[in-house]
Amino acid sequence: MEKLFGKTNSTGDSGEHWMSVSDLMAGLMMVFLFISVALMRDAVVERDKIKEVAETYQKTQQAIYISLLEEFAKDLDKWGAEIDRNTLSVNFTAPDVLFANGEARLTRKFQTILNDFFPRYLQVLEQYKPIIQEIKIEGHTSSRWSQDSSDYEAYFNNMSLSQSRTRAVLGYVMQLEQVRMEHYRWVKNNVAAVGYASSKAVSNDGVEDEERSRRVSFRVITNAEEQILKILGS
Repeated sequence: MEKLFGKTNSTGDSGEHWMSVSDLMAGLMMVFLFISVALMRDAVVERDKIKEVAETYQKTQQAIYISLLEEFAKDLDKWGAEIDRNTLSVNFTAPDVLFANGEARLTRKFQTILNDFFPRYLQVLEQYKPIIQEIKIEGHTSSRWSQDSSDYEAYFNNMSLSQSRTRAVLGYVMQLEQVRMEHYRWVKNNVAAVGYASSKAVSNDGVEDEERSRRVSFRVITNAEEQILKILGS
């Protein structure tokens, strides 16, 4: 056996063997340490990127809100409208001004308001188009329908009504001369009509405010999520 494998030195070889394992473990610990530091650094970098996008998003939201408020502040009361800072929505909240009860046909007064509002609205948003993902014309109703309607029937009847109303609004504003001449293609590609029925009804202390629930909103949606993914991927 000694001829085949040679004579072993149990004492010396064992010491060298355990010394090499010790060195290996120390080396591995250093590798793991470097990996941990690198991962922590990447996490901090991504956190800072997301923070940067969030701050930019907040500034953009604020800028759009201020621009809308400066343009329409003097008109809101006479239109029965308000601007929501958090959702960037211009909400028309006087239901009797908008449509006849249970109908999707715009009143003359609402047509007059839209004649004034919508071209100016697009003009205000012109500078923000690169960061606007979509504009939603949202239709909202109360939960009420007829007295003998079930909750299910009332919801889907109101859903159909709210969808018809927002389509009517979109169809009307797209035919305005200034919109057709200057903004038609952009509106066609970026403005959507959506009906929510009573799913976003307004409530006060848990009680539905039927009057304020019946409204039409023009809401700006920015591409903040897209910008976050772009920065994280860079």
